Amino acid sequence: MSNYVIQADQQLLDALRAHYQDALSDRLPAGALFAVKRPDVVITAYRSGKVLFQGKAAEQEAGKWMVKRGADPGKRQESETASPPLEHRLEKLSAIGSDEVGTGDYFGPIVVAAAYVDRPHIAKIAALGVKDSKQLNDEAIKRIAPAIMETVPHAVTVLDNAEYNRWQRSGMPQTKMKALLHNRTLAKLVDAIAPAEPEAIIIDEFLKQDSYFRYLSDEDRIIRERVHCLPKAESVHVSVAAASIIARYVFLEEMERLSRTVGLLLPKGAGAIVDEAAARIIRARGEEALAACAKLHFANTKKALAIAKRRK
Repeated sequence: MSNYVIQADQQLLDALRAHYQDALSDRLPAGALFAVKRPDVVITAYRSGKVLFQGKAAEQEAGKWMVKRGADPGKRQESETASPPLEHRLEKLSAIGSDEVGTGDYFGPIVVAAAYVDRPHIAKIAALGVKDSKQLNDEAIKRIAPAIMETVPHAVTVLDNAEYNRWQRSGMPQTKMKALLHNRTLAKLVDAIAPAEPEAIIIDEFLKQDSYFRYLSDEDRIIRERVHCLPKAESVHVSVAAASIIARYVFLEEMERLSRTVGLLLPKGAGAIVDEAAARIIRARGEEALAACAKLHFANTKKALAIAKRRK
């Protein structure tokens, strides 16, 4: 079954809805404005402006609207026959993508997520408006993540603050922590989707691939086949963008849980507002309370202790 996606403005969305009025469906997937169901094509228009065409007539129907917008389908097809770079060869494969969040935040855990997007779902996930989680605000993350998690297989690993601080005190650098977490998360997802096998595994690069595998040398199991560590990997394959959103969603949930535990809304990041929040925790609960909700080796700890001492 062919899949085609076009980007539509409001005028084109209105035109599409009017044109297919006789075939509008009552059943809408998450994030959809309207859906059209015909024997030879299913069309789903999303709030993001993406319009997904699926079925035997998908190319024909999408082509009508691409021409109306001034696109040249023939030119597009010709460019796809060229020999593209690795990033472009990967984008249409069934792939697992993985990403992490929380490494630069004083409060909260590190969360690594991996998502498997196979070929039939690439266009559907893209149409949800999936992009790198850093480009989305918290409300958008909370809106989009559940739809992604219902659609694609995924796995998540959370390194809580207590364990993070133990690893750090043992001399483990954060880059090794991330390598271990990515490998373990990928192993969980590879097992979960078996017997299906991804055509590629794409990690959002936080260090070079050789160094990544060196950090894993003592692990009992290393996910190595078809692994690519690529910069800005969320733009290479939609699975990485999906993983980044899932990771951010779980991180936000963890931050809310920790906030309830300490009785204080914990801010993200590592700026001055974070120093003030940590100082309040110290004054209310003692310095030892930070171990369960903060990355203690950050400079924020020393600043918060100084603030708390001044305000006694």
